[in-house]
Amino acid sequence: MAKPKQVTPLTGEALLLKVKELEHLSKEEKAKACGYATVTKNNQARVNLMKFYNALMEADGGILEAKGSGKGGRSASYRVSVQKNGNLLIGSAYTQIMGLKAGDELEIRLGRKHIHLRQVDAEDEE
Repeated sequence: MAKPKQVTPLTGEALLLKVKELEHLSKEEKAKACGYATVTKNNQARVNLMKFYNALMEADGGILEAKGSGKGGRSASYRVSVQKNGNLLIGSAYTQIMGLKAGDELEIRLGRKHIHLRQVDAEDEE
């Protein structure tokens, strides 16, 4: 069985122009059209939305979703809730934005109505 031709994903200004041109499509369709889809060993199409989002952010962002489509995953809301066991869970969207990796240490600073998280290494350099 022949392997399908790999398409080079769009980046930068070309990506922004293509996304704007395809504003009527869903985010999955936009990602496919921009080259952010692969075919698995089982011949199933797989859209890599994370790489697509990261490329968009690098290219200075863009509108991902047509208005009123109602499809898609969650986005970072910059709000979290205390879980029943009293823990606060900070999702991977936030750790990626902060550039955190496994094992990074954070200092917790409590304010009157807020919590600040600061990387220990970043604060030492200041």
